[in-house]
Amino acid sequence: MPTGFARVPSAGRFLIANATIPAALVETEGPLPDAGDGLLRAEIEIDGTTIAAIRAPGGGQNEDLPALDLDDGLAWPGFVDMHTHIDKGHIWPRKPNPDGTFFGALNAVHADREANWSARDVARRMDFSLRCAHAHGTVLLRTHLDSLQPQHKISWPVFAEMRDRWAGRIDLQGVALVPIEVAEDRAYLEEIAALVKAHGGVMGCVTYMHPGIDGLLDAVIAVAEKHGLDLDFHSDESQDPNERSLAHVADAILRNRFEGRIVCGHCCSLTRQPADEANRTIERVAEAGIAIVSLPMCNMYLQDRESGRTPLSRGVTMLHELAAAGVEVAVASDNTRDPFYAYGDLDMLEVFRETVRIGQFDHPFGDWPATVGATPARILGRPDRGVLRAGAPADIVLFRARSWTELLARPQSDRTVLRSGRPIDKTLPDYRELDDIFAGS
Repeated sequence: MPTGFARVPSAGRFLIANATIPAALVETEGPLPDAGDGLLRAEIEIDGTTIAAIRAPGGGQNEDLPALDLDDGLAWPGFVDMHTHIDKGHIWPRKPNPDGTFFGALNAVHADREANWSARDVARRMDFSLRCAHAHGTVLLRTHLDSLQPQHKISWPVFAEMRDRWAGRIDLQGVALVPIEVAEDRAYLEEIAALVKAHGGVMGCVTYMHPGIDGLLDAVIAVAEKHGLDLDFHSDESQDPNERSLAHVADAILRNRFEGRIVCGHCCSLTRQPADEANRTIERVAEAGIAIVSLPMCNMYLQDRESGRTPLSRGVTMLHELAAAGVEVAVASDNTRDPFYAYGDLDMLEVFRETVRIGQFDHPFGDWPATVGATPARILGRPDRGVLRAGAPADIVLFRARSWTELLARPQSDRTVLRSGRPIDKTLPDYRELDDIFAGS
């Protein structure tokens, strides 16, 4: 059973000695020695399934405990992936994107959904996706679920079954994904909200500059309030500066005094608007308490794509400016091997590594590691996740890498993933397992 590089003691109580931890991902009562560039030195005491203590190296009275000497290697909490689409995942072999564009992806997914998304098909691909995420170290994952009829009555029960099946390995949250114009049909909007409530999910939609957007947003917010649902929107996923729905969402949240959690994903067109307009929108987003999640790998793949021309823009939102304004920002995987993104493996270290490069999350690294841990955990209402602290589950990802440049230079395929203090089998599922659902495509 491949469990990575670390030889974890078999004892129920042991030390992870000589560890290096990102400061943004640890909470301790006392200070830890500074290792430079947002990193700290520590030892972690594990007691059964729990982190018993985090302290300065050699600072405990349990030197006789068996120890895993990490030799200055990095220790992270389990990852939080707050925006995925595991109902779409892995359909690329039977329905690729014909031209790599956003609209090519929309049309390809629509055709595949209509032809193939039975409960069995969705369940097979969801489970495959979750096995990938689990092997890489993710502990909390939110997925958007295509919820146009009749798919909503297929995918939501499958999601509920998958959430039960994966309990104790990955905590799952689901979001209804429909276009904003669905709110024109109030009866159907109510039906979706009731279904989401019954399955413990989150209300969502795709916002863009549709006629009557303000009234439609008011309707979505009203139904969310009625059912006690949080909101999670796809907003302005384009390079068109005329896409300004994020500002309309912020105004609607403030106008309706919505008190639930609210997330907007993508928000790419913000970078294409005049600076004064973008700054006003950012101020309203902060005032409305909206959290922002960026999906850099998918948006880099789709956006500013024109045959025969090099892309000129990056497809990420204004993460530095949003964070400076006090907005909670996170990054996530988004799509995996489907027409919206042909690649990916639900590995949050890959997401962080690529965001560092694309969005310049470095020099200094500062709090940016929290964008794949503590921050999305808070946004999802799970502050117990995404951080190392005494009393928390011993769900830890260990790396041989000792510094940022070592961590981000390689894929870290030899990482060790601890769940409840024990190393897991990191074997990734073989793509051949899905061959039978692609037969004849």
